[in-house]
Amino acid sequence: MELSRTQRNRLTPVQRNYLRLAARHEPRRRIARNMLWAFGTGGGICAIGQGIQFAFMHWAGFDQKTAGNPTVAVMILLSITFTCLGVYDRFAQKAGAGSAVPVTGFANAMCSAALEHRSEGLVLGVGGQLFKVAGPVIVFGTTAAFIFALLRVLIMPLFGGHA
Repeated sequence: MELSRTQRNRLTPVQRNYLRLAARHEPRRRIARNMLWAFGTGGGICAIGQGIQFAFMHWAGFDQKTAGNPTVAVMILLSITFTCLGVYDRFAQKAGAGSAVPVTGFANAMCSAALEHRSEGLVLGVGGQLFKVAGPVIVFGTTAAFIFALLRVLIMPLFGGHA
């Protein structure tokens, strides 16, 4: 536990000794291994999505542009299914940040919130919790899109491009 200098100065000698003892017994963080594992698992999820997209292109006659939407839908469906079965959470424990690939991670977060609060009812439980999760994401996404579009309109003419 990291403390500021002011907080450390306020500690008693017993508290300081305890923090030193606790620091010696704290397990070491395996940062490089965790980063590689997250990169590999996130890449694996993306490779599965790419395989699904290739399947839509090969067997269903989609082109690369039109295969994206059904691919995203299948990835969301898989994520929700695995969340409902309890598999996604166990996978996320091992995968770490790699399981937070935007589409599957967001679907997992939404489904988990709905499952956790289903006993409170459809409107106040499931609906309320879904909007607690999705609301900030939607507001941030909309705001960021507006700002980037505004910057593009303002900056592109400076470089001779069309906005």
